[in-house]
Amino acid sequence: MATRLVDLSHAIHDGLVTYPGISSPRIGAELTREASRARYAPGTEFHIGRIEMSTNTGTYLDTPFHRFADGYDLAALPLEAVADLPGLVVELPAGRRSVEPADLPPAAKLAGRAVLFRTGWSRHFGTPSYAVDHPFVSAATAERLVEARAALVGIDSLNVDATSGNERPVHTALLAARIPIVEHLTGLDALPRTGFRFFAVPVKVRGLGSFPVRAFARVE
Repeated sequence: MATRLVDLSHAIHDGLVTYPGISSPRIGAELTREASRARYAPGTEFHIGRIEMSTNTGTYLDTPFHRFADGYDLAALPLEAVADLPGLVVELPAGRRSVEPADLPPAAKLAGRAVLFRTGWSRHFGTPSYAVDHPFVSAATAERLVEARAALVGIDSLNVDATSGNERPVHTALLAARIPIVEHLTGLDALPRTGFRFFAVPVKVRGLGSFPVRAFARVE
């Protein structure tokens, strides 16, 4: 059976604004090609890059440590929690900002799946509009996802939570249940509602709760 890979990640570049108030990445060189020529044989040169950034940059994954001091971090993240997961796309109804429990399929179709909320908001990524009145998941919907034992939750918007206040009930509920979260997805319009496998693997770092991922789907 033929398969295709669908990239679901935003590119990170120097100066990118992912979330207002969080510092932008600074991308440069630890060793430039010009400087490397003095170290190697004629005709041989290398570039060693350097990046300084917040862990919440681009398309990234949150582990429980992001919210809870005793939650597991990136180094303890099981690969089974973020790789080769059966996927499910849930569409946000037109004219709505919040995903509500009634928008979800029955619990049996949520269990063990990467549930990805397609809002279309990724079209604003990198612009000031991205942080204004963005779509989000309601607290009641998060509780439903926990009860149904979803494996992972993702969204193509600024945040799974509403950010107009300072409470984050969706992060709290999902991460307390050890359900990883992927935010700032893109390209979800290229996915079917079912029939794909989802991957969002970060690097293995101790003491960090979030990190960018190269999220993608394998579509049968």
